[in-house]
Amino acid sequence: MSTRPISDHAMLSDCRSAALVTSDGSVDWLCLPRFDSPALFARLLDENAGHWTVHPACPAEVSRRYLEGTLVLETTFRCRGGTLVLVDALALGGRERGHSLGVGSPGVLLREATCVEGEVTLETEYAPRPEFGLVQPLMEPVRGGLVARGGANVLTLSAPVPLRVRGSTARATVTLRAGQRLCLALQASSGWAPDPPRRHPWNVHRRIKDTVAGWRSWSRDHLGYRGPWEEEVGQSGRVLRALTFAPTGAIVAAATTSLPESVGGERNWDYRYTWIRDTSFTLQALATAACEVEEAAFFAFLARASATQLDQGCDLQIMYGVGGERDLSERSLPHLTGWRGSAPVRVGNDAWRQRQIDVYGELLDAADQLYRDTGPLDALTRSFLIGVAETAARRWEEPDQGLWEVRGPGRHYLHSKLMCWVAMDRAVALAPVLGAADRVAGWKHTRERIREAIMTRGWNEKAGAFTQAFGSEDLDAAALMLPMVGFLPGDDPRVRATVDAVAARLTDERGLVHRYRAADGLAGDEGTFLLCTFWLAHALALAGHGGPARQAFRDAASHANDVGLLAEEVDSSTGEPIGNFPQAFSHIGLINAANAIRRSGG
Repeated sequence: MSTRPISDHAMLSDCRSAALVTSDGSVDWLCLPRFDSPALFARLLDENAGHWTVHPACPAEVSRRYLEGTLVLETTFRCRGGTLVLVDALALGGRERGHSLGVGSPGVLLREATCVEGEVTLETEYAPRPEFGLVQPLMEPVRGGLVARGGANVLTLSAPVPLRVRGSTARATVTLRAGQRLCLALQASSGWAPDPPRRHPWNVHRRIKDTVAGWRSWSRDHLGYRGPWEEEVGQSGRVLRALTFAPTGAIVAAATTSLPESVGGERNWDYRYTWIRDTSFTLQALATAACEVEEAAFFAFLARASATQLDQGCDLQIMYGVGGERDLSERSLPHLTGWRGSAPVRVGNDAWRQRQIDVYGELLDAADQLYRDTGPLDALTRSFLIGVAETAARRWEEPDQGLWEVRGPGRHYLHSKLMCWVAMDRAVALAPVLGAADRVAGWKHTRERIREAIMTRGWNEKAGAFTQAFGSEDLDAAALMLPMVGFLPGDDPRVRATVDAVAARLTDERGLVHRYRAADGLAGDEGTFLLCTFWLAHALALAGHGGPARQAFRDAASHANDVGLLAEEVDSSTGEPIGNFPQAFSHIGLINAANAIRRSGG
């Protein structure tokens, strides 16, 4: 089983797919051509599921960074006899700049090792295992590299040095002197297509430089945030762009599947999809760290993906594939042991079948951010958004599975009701651009009914706080969203009491926040959620508590790894990052909390 810490990985992205690279130069995760494609390397989930290492043959002191303004990784190995610099990138399309990043990405992993002083002997071990390790391909040495065939894939490894092949693994040992470099590239295609071309070393070097230029052009165009934690906000903006599937504008929740919420437990889910739940907070983050182009592309994707469902009388689906796919049926991969024995490993996510009535509020809040001041919308968009509002008005009193996708009977979750209130509130605000003046009175009436229900049934006197569900005494960090969506002001006594209760009763010794502590039908515990800790910082800022807000922010942000990536959770017993990685929602929380603290003057 794989035991390497999750935080030891750095992500590469071509805005279509992702790779994870360890600090010792091993690619232990790679999905091509999409984020949700079967992995070609999956040692992240099982020691025998494939990897590709490039590193010195001797012990070395290691440091790494992303090249400034990019997601191109530079790892420096300082050995006794010399220094080796390894640069890794997933290639962007030729001369792609700014908002076009990822439009023409060829699906090529580039690796360039350069000896910058002395002499270094390096080793490379190439062990592709397509379909999450099920396939051990046949390898054929060819001029300029190696072709591997098996299952549905053919892989071309471009290498200017001889490779020793044994079974389905190839190795090489190369000595480089100061100024010499070794350029390698890997490209995959369908098994029935022509073999991918082999790439000359100068082509690899040139494509790396072009990919650096592409990322830097995007970063230069997205420097709008000025305030505390500018570097962290900028990096989080790049991470969101890196988790974007450029052809559609979809943003995946994370680059991985089945990294656990509790080590050795069953809380292992596939996060390589897009959730409507994340929409409004994602757009707020994009408005801060990206721009209106990314905002519009993400919302347009969600509108296209969910079109026609309301017309058919169905619940609005809560999540989609990056191409807009609706069927995300879940299955287990029993041949994989899982990260640190955390099984089962799952692909697909059956949460797509759940009812979550909060999604109507997320969509309308996002639409409000985009369209309130734009003037009349096209007929299809107007019809869709009016349908979203009317569905929320009809269904707000129904139970659902809630924000956290509890796999059990539906309940009347506070957050779900809150977001239905948001749906009505934003629909009223959008009525002029929707051409829906005749519906405003009804929407206002429903909005007041929902407010009354939340104020009377969502507040629990014994808990001294707004709680997880109507009639419940259990706390839930989602109640922190009450001031964040404008339901109540941040300094309202009940809001402040809820924030204090979360800080006192859902927070661990590190200052990190649990989602909830109530039973949820799954075995085992889970870690603290970085997103929820950023929510606490955000809510404290809205309450005017600048010092505690900054401290909560620092508590969460301190758990980024050495290249600024955040996981989903932190193990309460060890302080180790866990969960799928890197996690978009954690970076979204960071951006929005930093902006809230800046605006509050905290």
